[in-house]
This record gives sequence, C-alpha cells and structure tokens, in this order.
Amino acid sequence: MSNPKSHIRPLADEEEAEIQRQIAADPDDGEATDEQLAQAKPFAEVFPELFESIRRARGRPAVEKPKQVVSIRLDQDVVSKFKATGKGWQARINEVLKKAKVS
Repeated sequence: MSNPKSHIRPLADEEEAEIQRQIAADPDDGEATDEQLAQAKPFAEVFPELFESIRRARGRPAVEKPKQVVSIRLDQDVVSKFKATGKGWQARINEVLKKAKVS
C-alpha cells in the first residue's frame, strides 16, 4: 500500500514564506509557551463526557452469530452467475447452501 502523503509536492519557497507570513499576522495563533505546554492536559481528561460521545470503537460491531471465513472452490460459471446478480452475491450463495443442508 502506498503512502498517500508521498504524492504531495513540496512547497515552493514563496508558498512557505506566504504561509509563515499569514501565521505571524494572526493575533490568535501565538506559539504555546513551555509553561502552557507543561500545564496541558489530554482532551479525554478535560472533557470526558464529550470524549466518550465521539470516541469510536475499532472494527465492526460484534454480532450474535458471526460468519466464518472459509476458502471454497466453485465452478467459474456458478460464481459468474451469482456475481451477475449484483451486490450481496456471497450472501445469496450462503442462502442457497443453507437450504441445501444435509442432515
């Protein structure tokens, strides 16, 4: 997988100078002092309720009956016909196999 940032071209000296000029001209964008940085607290500690409300769990939500990943060899024409039916073709194969359960 390529790094998406590798496609960003470096700034020209004039562009960097303009950005720095705009930063310096902004009265609300001063550099934090060492004292301010030493007193800084993590967002989750300062706003715990807000942090919990926006925190996202990683991965998919847990399901009651998770599917099992398997590898199966099927004829090309079978796969082609199911794929031709559109999105959800794997679920449709699953339904056909459920109906064909062997006791």
